[in-house]
Amino acid sequence: MERIIAPSVLSLDYSKMTEQIEQLNQSKAKWLHFDVMDGHFVPNITFGPDILKGFRKASPLFMDVHLMISDPEYYAPIFVKAGADMITFHVESFDNDTDKCLAFMQKMQDLHVQVGFTLRPATPIEPFEALLEQADMVLVMSVNPGFGGQSFMDDQLDKVRWLYKKREEKQLNYRIEIDGGINHETYKKACDAGCDTLVAGSYVFKNDIVSTIEGLLK
Repeated sequence: MERIIAPSVLSLDYSKMTEQIEQLNQSKAKWLHFDVMDGHFVPNITFGPDILKGFRKASPLFMDVHLMISDPEYYAPIFVKAGADMITFHVESFDNDTDKCLAFMQKMQDLHVQVGFTLRPATPIEPFEALLEQADMVLVMSVNPGFGGQSFMDDQLDKVRWLYKKREEKQLNYRIEIDGGINHETYKKACDAGCDTLVAGSYVFKNDIVSTIEGLLK
């Protein structure tokens, strides 16, 4: 599966926003990762749908929207209308109930948007095998959600390996994304374990954007 880099705009330097978005548009990145935090599900507050509309106007890249919020059922359609191409939700937002998760995934697909699911590092992946057939993507969090700049959690690669094995066994085509602590060393571990989609924040925006993204594709 083609490797995709999804720079996280959580780490973008907003004093150089126009310049950095232009660099992203000129780079080999195909997605933008857009972290939505509500100050409740995680102890931080980030972006609303109007900010997503601004990115949608400024960039042709695929908008990968990660909802770290308590009420995705209410807010997801608003973000779809604002320009999301992919909605990724946390299973914990639905009390880890697979039936509720599946119903939500169907609602998203009825809105003609791709849908992925994710979970906190402490939440095991195996109970959510029933979601794999409906998922366009599964996101493995290699840090605890809520803040950028954290260190990579190697033990989360076991989830990646499990997802890769299940994808092969079931002949499915969901993408395997990883988010958290991705840099010039950890990206190799993630790809070797089975990831094909890399979210990178601080590493991209604190270095030369174009060449750093190119390096993550090697």
